[in-house]
Amino acid sequence: MKHNIKRWNELAEIKKELAERDWFPATSGNLAIKISDNPLQFYVTASGKDKRKATLEDFVLVDRFGKPVEGESEKPSAETLLHVEIFTRTNAECSLHIHTVDNNVISEIYGDDGVVTFRGQEIIKAFGLWEENAEISVPIIRNDAHIPTLAENFSKHVHGDFGAVLIRNHGITVWGETPVQTKKYLEAFEFLFSYHLKLKQFQSLKQTI
Repeated sequence: MKHNIKRWNELAEIKKELAERDWFPATSGNLAIKISDNPLQFYVTASGKDKRKATLEDFVLVDRFGKPVEGESEKPSAETLLHVEIFTRTNAECSLHIHTVDNNVISEIYGDDGVVTFRGQEIIKAFGLWEENAEISVPIIRNDAHIPTLAENFSKHVHGDFGAVLIRNHGITVWGETPVQTKKYLEAFEFLFSYHLKLKQFQSLKQTI
């Protein structure tokens, strides 16, 4: 089996950068990058690996069903089906899923609403939204332990080549047109989550003074 070294290295570099931010606690999270459209194949992180370390078994090449291609020995991430939905429904090249305290808390605060919306922050320009007081929303879905059911609910929010979905008390999945763009989108969302939580904390403290 011949590996796509360029794509492997692109995903490895993203994994390294996100690991340095401590965005993979307890081996959580998974990353994927498309290798080809016909047939659809993509690399996805192997299950249960410490993503702070770099090894030759970090990624698994899988097919359009999320199954390892012939010659692969590692088990793909349990949430590979989420990436399958993205790559079969859009032209996105990369998909990133991480668990952070901030995105989990945001998903719990707004989980009953089914969506969280941010507006007026300068960082929103990272999504290509340049108008004054631009806004961006992220849908929030239930965290179903049955991955095929989770993937089915997730797919209802997969429409364009860029997007994001929060899974309540689980994490965020972000996808984009290129690996570089996808990482930028993920960083922007995590900035918004952190800013919003700190602002709410400050406003609550101010009211008690």
